[in-house]
Amino acid sequence: MRYFVTGEQHRKSLLNTLVLMFLVYIALLWISNGMMYFHHMDLTPDSVIAYYLGSEQQFTQPRSYQGMLEVSHFHLFSMGMLVLTLTHLMLMTEFSVRLKIWLSSMTYGAALADEAGGWLVRFVDPLFAYFKIAAFIMLEFSLGALLLVVITALVRARIRMGKVSAD
Repeated sequence: MRYFVTGEQHRKSLLNTLVLMFLVYIALLWISNGMMYFHHMDLTPDSVIAYYLGSEQQFTQPRSYQGMLEVSHFHLFSMGMLVLTLTHLMLMTEFSVRLKIWLSSMTYGAALADEAGGWLVRFVDPLFAYFKIAAFIMLEFSLGALLLVVITALVRARIRMGKVSAD
Protein backbone atom coordinates (compact mmCIF):
# COMPACT_ATOMS: atom_id res chain seq x y z
CA MET A 1 0.00 0.00 0.00
CA ARG A 2 2.83 2.42 0.90
CA TYR A 3 4.17 1.80 -2.60
CA PHE A 4 1.12 3.49 -4.15
CA VAL A 5 0.64 6.18 -1.47
CA THR A 6 4.19 7.48 -1.84
CA GLY A 7 4.08 7.31 -5.65
CA GLU A 8 7.06 4.96 -5.90
CA GLN A 9 5.44 3.04 -8.74
CA HIS A 10 5.66 6.16 -10.92
CA ARG A 11 9.31 6.77 -10.06
CA LYS A 12 10.11 3.15 -10.76
CA SER A 13 8.30 3.33 -14.09
CA LEU A 14 10.16 6.52 -15.02
CA LEU A 15 13.52 5.03 -14.03
CA ASN A 16 12.69 1.92 -16.06
CA THR A 17 11.90 4.09 -19.09
CA LEU A 18 15.07 6.17 -18.72
CA VAL A 19 17.24 3.08 -18.47
CA LEU A 20 15.58 1.59 -21.56
CA MET A 21 16.27 4.81 -23.47
CA PHE A 22 19.90 4.68 -22.30
CA LEU A 23 20.12 1.09 -23.54
CA VAL A 24 18.96 2.19 -26.99
CA TYR A 25 22.01 4.47 -27.14
CA ILE A 26 24.24 1.66 -25.93
CA ALA A 27 22.79 -0.66 -28.59
CA LEU A 28 23.66 1.95 -31.22
CA LEU A 29 27.16 2.20 -29.73
CA TRP A 30 27.44 -1.58 -29.89
CA ILE A 31 26.43 -1.58 -33.57
CA SER A 32 28.74 1.30 -34.46
CA ASN A 33 31.62 -0.42 -32.65
CA GLY A 34 31.22 -3.40 -34.97
CA MET A 35 30.87 -1.14 -37.99
CA MET A 36 34.06 0.74 -37.11
CA TYR A 37 35.97 -2.50 -36.66
CA PHE A 38 34.82 -3.80 -40.05
CA HIS A 39 35.55 -0.45 -41.68
CA HIS A 40 39.24 -0.90 -40.83
CA MET A 41 39.66 -4.68 -40.91
CA ASP A 42 37.78 -7.95 -40.99
CA LEU A 43 37.99 -11.25 -39.15
CA THR A 44 41.13 -12.40 -40.93
CA PRO A 45 44.57 -12.12 -39.35
CA ASP A 46 46.00 -10.56 -42.52
CA SER A 47 43.59 -7.61 -42.32
CA VAL A 48 44.38 -7.04 -38.64
CA ILE A 49 48.11 -7.21 -39.32
CA ALA A 50 47.78 -4.79 -42.25
CA TYR A 51 45.80 -2.35 -40.11
CA TYR A 52 48.33 -2.26 -37.27
CA LEU A 53 51.59 -2.83 -39.16
CA GLY A 54 50.70 -1.03 -42.37
CA SER A 55 50.52 -2.40 -45.88
CA GLU A 56 52.62 -1.62 -48.94
CA GLN A 57 49.82 -2.87 -51.20
CA GLN A 58 47.28 -0.49 -49.61
CA PHE A 59 49.85 2.29 -49.06
CA THR A 60 49.11 2.50 -45.34
CA GLN A 61 51.54 3.29 -42.55
CA PRO A 62 51.89 1.33 -39.31
CA ARG A 63 49.86 2.66 -36.38
CA SER A 64 52.00 5.09 -34.42
CA TYR A 65 52.73 4.74 -30.72
CA GLN A 66 51.23 8.18 -30.05
CA GLY A 67 48.09 7.45 -32.09
CA MET A 68 47.53 4.15 -30.31
CA LEU A 69 48.18 5.77 -26.93
CA GLU A 70 45.56 8.46 -27.60
CA VAL A 71 42.98 5.85 -28.66
CA SER A 72 43.79 3.66 -25.65
CA HIS A 73 43.58 6.62 -23.28
CA PHE A 74 40.04 7.37 -24.42
CA HIS A 75 38.97 3.73 -24.74
CA LEU A 76 40.20 2.67 -21.32
CA PHE A 77 38.08 5.33 -19.65
CA SER A 78 35.00 5.06 -21.86
CA MET A 79 34.91 1.27 -22.01
CA GLY A 80 35.48 1.11 -18.26
CA MET A 81 32.51 3.40 -17.67
CA LEU A 82 30.36 1.52 -20.18
CA VAL A 83 31.14 -1.88 -18.70
CA LEU A 84 30.71 -0.57 -15.15
CA THR A 85 27.31 0.89 -16.02
CA LEU A 86 26.05 -2.20 -17.85
CA THR A 87 27.28 -4.66 -15.23
CA HIS A 88 25.83 -2.46 -12.46
CA LEU A 89 22.46 -2.49 -14.21
CA MET A 90 22.75 -6.27 -14.62
CA LEU A 91 23.41 -6.67 -10.88
CA MET A 92 19.93 -5.29 -10.21
CA THR A 93 18.25 -7.95 -12.32
CA GLU A 94 16.74 -11.20 -11.08
CA PHE A 95 19.15 -13.38 -13.02
CA SER A 96 21.39 -15.82 -11.17
CA VAL A 97 24.51 -14.67 -9.35
CA ARG A 98 26.52 -17.21 -11.35
CA LEU A 99 25.40 -15.59 -14.65
CA LYS A 100 26.16 -12.12 -13.27
CA ILE A 101 29.68 -13.07 -12.20
CA TRP A 102 30.41 -14.97 -15.41
CA LEU A 103 29.10 -12.24 -17.73
CA SER A 104 30.74 -9.41 -15.76
CA SER A 105 34.12 -11.16 -15.75
CA MET A 106 33.89 -12.02 -19.42
CA THR A 107 32.99 -8.44 -20.37
CA TYR A 108 35.77 -6.81 -18.34
CA GLY A 109 38.28 -9.35 -19.64
CA ALA A 110 37.15 -8.95 -23.24
CA ALA A 111 37.31 -5.16 -23.06
CA LEU A 112 40.87 -5.26 -21.71
CA ALA A 113 41.89 -7.96 -24.18
CA ASP A 114 40.43 -6.03 -27.12
CA GLU A 115 42.40 -2.94 -26.14
CA ALA A 116 45.59 -4.92 -25.55
CA GLY A 117 45.22 -6.87 -28.80
CA GLY A 118 46.17 -3.99 -31.06
CA TRP A 119 49.22 -3.18 -28.96
CA LEU A 120 50.31 -6.82 -29.03
CA VAL A 121 49.97 -7.04 -32.81
CA ARG A 122 51.80 -3.76 -33.37
CA PHE A 123 54.64 -4.06 -30.85
CA VAL A 124 55.02 -7.74 -29.89
CA ASP A 125 54.14 -10.18 -32.68
CA PRO A 126 51.78 -10.17 -35.68
CA LEU A 127 50.45 -13.58 -34.58
CA PHE A 128 48.53 -11.73 -31.86
CA ALA A 129 46.11 -10.87 -34.67
CA TYR A 130 44.25 -14.07 -33.75
CA PHE A 131 44.03 -12.82 -30.16
CA LYS A 132 42.74 -9.43 -31.35
CA ILE A 133 40.02 -11.06 -33.45
CA ALA A 134 38.95 -13.36 -30.61
CA ALA A 135 38.92 -10.44 -28.15
CA PHE A 136 36.77 -8.35 -30.50
CA ILE A 137 34.28 -11.18 -30.99
CA MET A 138 34.16 -11.85 -27.25
CA LEU A 139 33.67 -8.15 -26.49
CA GLU A 140 30.83 -7.80 -28.98
CA PHE A 141 29.22 -11.01 -27.71
CA SER A 142 29.50 -10.03 -24.04
CA LEU A 143 28.24 -6.47 -24.57
CA GLY A 144 25.35 -7.85 -26.61
CA ALA A 145 24.57 -10.38 -23.89
CA LEU A 146 24.66 -7.66 -21.21
CA LEU A 147 22.27 -5.56 -23.28
CA LEU A 148 19.91 -8.49 -23.72
CA VAL A 149 19.98 -9.43 -20.03
CA VAL A 150 19.25 -5.89 -18.86
CA ILE A 151 16.61 -5.22 -21.53
CA THR A 152 14.90 -8.52 -20.74
CA ALA A 153 14.82 -7.68 -17.02
CA LEU A 154 13.43 -4.20 -17.71
CA VAL A 155 10.75 -5.47 -20.07
CA ARG A 156 9.72 -8.09 -17.51
CA ALA A 157 9.55 -5.36 -14.85
CA ARG A 158 7.39 -3.17 -17.11
CA ILE A 159 5.02 -6.08 -17.69
CA ARG A 160 4.80 -6.73 -13.94
CA MET A 161 4.23 -3.00 -13.25
CA GLY A 162 1.46 -3.01 -15.84
CA LYS A 163 -0.20 -5.98 -14.19
CA VAL A 164 0.09 -4.41 -10.71
CA SER A 165 -1.43 -1.11 -11.83
CA ALA A 166 -4.22 -2.98 -13.66
CA ASP A 167 -5.11 -4.82 -10.44
